[in-house]
Amino acid sequence: MENHNEPIYLYPVWIRLWHVLNAVLCLLLIITGLSIQFSNPTITVRFNVAVAIHNVAGVLLSFNYILFFIGNLFTKNGGYYVIEVKGFFKRLKIQFHHYTIGVFKKEPAPFPVTTESKFNPLQQFSYVAVMYTIIPLAIISGLGLLYPDLTVNGLIGISGLDYTDLLHLFCGFVITIFMCVHLYFCTFGKTAFSNFKSIFNGYH
Repeated sequence: MENHNEPIYLYPVWIRLWHVLNAVLCLLLIITGLSIQFSNPTITVRFNVAVAIHNVAGVLLSFNYILFFIGNLFTKNGGYYVIEVKGFFKRLKIQFHHYTIGVFKKEPAPFPVTTESKFNPLQQFSYVAVMYTIIPLAIISGLGLLYPDLTVNGLIGISGLDYTDLLHLFCGFVITIFMCVHLYFCTFGKTAFSNFKSIFNGYH
């Protein structure tokens, strides 16, 4: 049995480098995406710079995601994303109760981190949803916007480009919310910043 008071090495160098690059690129994409969405296109210099940065960051994120996907195929890290279906929703309910009530009563985590289980059920569900559904959809729809000829011409009288744009905006919104919630939950350590040390030393 593991001693949960002892540091556990969970984040190898490749995961930490990928995580930092992923966070920086997502932040760039969110900022430039908002700028593109709400800025005045007639201010051509500012608009074009935002578009250029957004496109480059999107391409880099795509390559970074491929590295993440390959890494999960060939290392132990991929196993953390495999959801055990039996009793999952019960575990999800327990974790949700902890995050909404238990954590404020200083109750111990119902699913402590171990070398075999890096994520609690709510983390696992959200990470799988974002990393294996939302991010790929954001990349695919982004490529569709970057190369409009790849999109369908139209569907029920609406341009395929409009559908692609709507999907891309939806994915961007979900990723933005996810990042905000993720950063907030990272403060649920022994101190508000203790969990952030993991990105530097690899230990939980």
